[in-house]
Amino acid sequence: MTSISSAVRRARSVLAMLLAVIIGTAALAACGSDDKKQDAGKSGGDAGFPRTITHAMGKAEIKAKPKRVVVLDTGELDDVTMLGITPVGAVSPHMKTEGGFPQYLSGKIEGTKDVGPMAEPNIERIMSLKPDLILSSKVRHAKAYDKLKGIAPTVFTETTGAPWKENLKVHAEALGLEKEAQTAMAAYEKRAKALGEAIKKKNDGKMPTASVVRFVAGPTRLYQKASFSGIVLSDIGLRRPESQDVDKPMLEVSPEQIDKADADLMFVTVADDPKKTQQGAVQDNPLWKGLGAVKNDKVFQVPDETWMSGIGIQAAHRVLDDIAKAAGVEAPK
Repeated sequence: MTSISSAVRRARSVLAMLLAVIIGTAALAACGSDDKKQDAGKSGGDAGFPRTITHAMGKAEIKAKPKRVVVLDTGELDDVTMLGITPVGAVSPHMKTEGGFPQYLSGKIEGTKDVGPMAEPNIERIMSLKPDLILSSKVRHAKAYDKLKGIAPTVFTETTGAPWKENLKVHAEALGLEKEAQTAMAAYEKRAKALGEAIKKKNDGKMPTASVVRFVAGPTRLYQKASFSGIVLSDIGLRRPESQDVDKPMLEVSPEQIDKADADLMFVTVADDPKKTQQGAVQDNPLWKGLGAVKNDKVFQVPDETWMSGIGIQAAHRVLDDIAKAAGVEAPK
């Protein structure tokens, strides 16, 4: 009897251990399932939020991943649409002869409301859109910052133009799309480098010079290295004429100084009604007609909205396409 009782006790002990293992395993599986559900919810929604962004005007707390975004400059518009977001509100370029939003983004801003003018955005209209994020820059809207941040978290960069790559990082951080921005920038820079190599090969190992001329109301502008177009030209590796091989945004010239624009390739944009600019006076000037680029038929009119106002990766890709065509090489994919 004793041996039988001992056997029964041992059997019960083994069964109890097995039951404990089964229950523990089930519990772990359930926890793992719950964790996966939570992780899935985070990755599909507000992973990384809330977050606090340090920007040109201070700090902004963004509680959830933004879905209703208002942008108050064209660089911001290029950035958010490139990252897959259709803004609920935006302003059009402050200098654009045909008016309205940029045509090169027409397929990505359906339903976007105009909250301009850029100089004085319509605060009431912005408020009516119930944004959860507003993007702009200190140079554009410092005076309106207090009103804007009273509507929604507002993130400003310092300025526009030359720091467009750094600005994208700020915008991407506010949107929770840092990796997407990094991937897009790497792809653009790879493409720009490939274009430069193709141009150099076509020109027997020597890079041509490239000049950027903009006709606006007032003095004509030659764009230098510290500008959006200047950065793109540098990414390609194109050389600049002496007047533009300077780490500044631009140089204003009179019709009598237009010889400073000469280069192997000249890219020309018109930002205003041509009658308000000096375009006629410049191009009727014997100095213009004597330029090497003019004589060699190497002057190319390009869109102002991409070369000047775009200030983002999408516009930069359009600039690469224009330069490839002008240089007589195939644009890298």
